Amino acid sequence: MIKNEKQYNAACARIEELLKVVGNDTPLDDKNFIELDLLSDLVVDYEEVVHSVKEPVLANVIKLRMYEMGINQIKLSELLDINLSNVNDYLTGKSEPTLSDARNISRKLNISPSVVLGV
Repeated sequence: MIKNEKQYNAACARIEELLKVVGNDTPLDDKNFIELDLLSDLVVDYEEVVHSVKEPVLANVIKLRMYEMGINQIKLSELLDINLSNVNDYLTGKSEPTLSDARNISRKLNISPSVVLGV
């Protein structure tokens, strides 16, 4: 079990070394292959706990989409037909969009409904 970042970094470094000597033709009972397989499993387990990817926050996804589209809050409000103060509340996380607003956000900004609804 990997217990901290120092052990994690050491395991990753060792994996890099092993990848240089283990190939597709390496026998499954080769000691380097076995070590690589075990270390890889340990690293994956550690990453799932410590470095897990979290669900995107709606406000951040909307801000990214605004950046990609080159629009500001006023233009977003007009595009979504949502009151500017509501747009601001959604972007600051003060409130969640209504179902109607969520539908507009999903459709007009091409954001997955699961992200918009937080499911």
